[in-house]
Amino acid sequence: MIRVIALLSAAILLSAAPAFAQTQPAQSAPGNKAVNSSSENNSNAPVAGRNSFTEGQAKTRIEAAGYSDVSDLKKDDNGVWRGKAKKGDKQTDVSLDFQGNVNPAN
Repeated sequence: MIRVIALLSAAILLSAAPAFAQTQPAQSAPGNKAVNSSSENNSNAPVAGRNSFTEGQAKTRIEAAGYSDVSDLKKDDNGVWRGKAKKGDKQTDVSLDFQGNVNPAN
């Protein structure tokens, strides 16, 4: 319980920092859960927050969302993993936030 409160507090503090936009800005949403417990996204844009996914875990999570050829993964200043991937035969930019939401760039 204390860990969840600490994570939520950190997310709130990080959401006050200015957003660093690469393709799709991370949104601040202190009302969102710290952990996305379902396989579905709870946000259509990456949520800023301290991300504990390793690069390997981020790649696996993106692949589980139906992407292949995941590459160039880098964690941005908002804690969002960003990289490139293919879905079908289409190459796209993709992101993974601290809640596990996988989103393509618009």
